[in-house]
Amino acid sequence: MNKYTLRRQLKAARNAYTPTERRKAARASLRLALRHGLLLRSQRIGFYLPQGGEFDAHPLLNQALWMHRECYLPVLPQRGRVMQFGRVGRNTRMKPNRYGIPEPIDAKPLRARQLDLLLMPLVGFDLEGNRLGMGGGFYDATLAFMRHRRLWRKPRLVGIAYECQRVDALPHEPWDMPLDAVLTERQMYRFNSNSK
Repeated sequence: MNKYTLRRQLKAARNAYTPTERRKAARASLRLALRHGLLLRSQRIGFYLPQGGEFDAHPLLNQALWMHRECYLPVLPQRGRVMQFGRVGRNTRMKPNRYGIPEPIDAKPLRARQLDLLLMPLVGFDLEGNRLGMGGGFYDATLAFMRHRRLWRKPRLVGIAYECQRVDALPHEPWDMPLDAVLTERQMYRFNSNSK
């Protein structure tokens, strides 16, 4: 099945969740994240604000802020696709980017390589750690530097999704960065030794 068809089917599956089911799933994923120590070993953590049916990462973000972690959100570039990450807190000023997604106003945003952990939205994933995104290529471009690393990988890449977004196998390209793990409302999937 091609990526376009998969995207359409998986978006429809996640959009079928009711607001109550979404809240329950978000709370369940937070409990799993805490049980697995996902936020413990990272000081600088990248998050995202959910759009168009994406899994709600707000409970994780609020927990990380409560744990005094440095939390960041993507900031789109004026040109190109390499994102930076602006620090966010309880009183951060935000402005919408060209897609209408709020971004923090941060005078000194970080590059992805400065994060310890990056929590990423996705449309689909498989058990090899392949991620199907929205197709814009922003995360692929932002994380391209990681393809040249063999031993040391930072940040750790963790996708966040509903269980219904898991598929047997995803088509993937050489430039796609595999995930270290995926957190759903039911399970933490770990894919390689870098996810520890």
